[in-house]
Amino acid sequence: MHKLPFGNMKSAHLLIILLGLLLLTSCEQKKDDPEVLKKILTDYFDGIRTQDLAKLNSLTTSDFVLFEDGKVWRNDSLVTIKDKFKSFKGEWKFDHMIVNIDQSSGDIVYYDHGEFVLNDTIKMNFDWLESATFRKVDGKWKMNFLHSTVKK
Repeated sequence: MHKLPFGNMKSAHLLIILLGLLLLTSCEQKKDDPEVLKKILTDYFDGIRTQDLAKLNSLTTSDFVLFEDGKVWRNDSLVTIKDKFKSFKGEWKFDHMIVNIDQSSGDIVYYDHGEFVLNDTIKMNFDWLESATFRKVDGKWKMNFLHSTVKK
């Protein structure tokens, strides 16, 4: 009977199982950090707050679209809406964020609470259910779709 170079048959099976697990885990595709998508989302809303069209465009794909209240919005329409008011101030707070991400796409579902002051006197509060999708473009994450529904 031949002796195995690494001990008995039990050891051989264990070694094969360990090698198989190592191979599987090394082949598993790495996921990107979910915090990257959260930062893009919060930066995007900061761009709305500051009315920074260049920032909004840098965070989104060229075909980005926002569906809100039965309307289709683009980055430029979010910035020009402020022209209807003497002044516009807005703050958003996100809650219950659930992030899914892989190598080339991701999404976030979350609650959004917004507080606004229009024309220095009109105060408004809204709560939304929202979702955002993201794509990796040339190695960089970009938001490509945002959907917002008023929470009831």
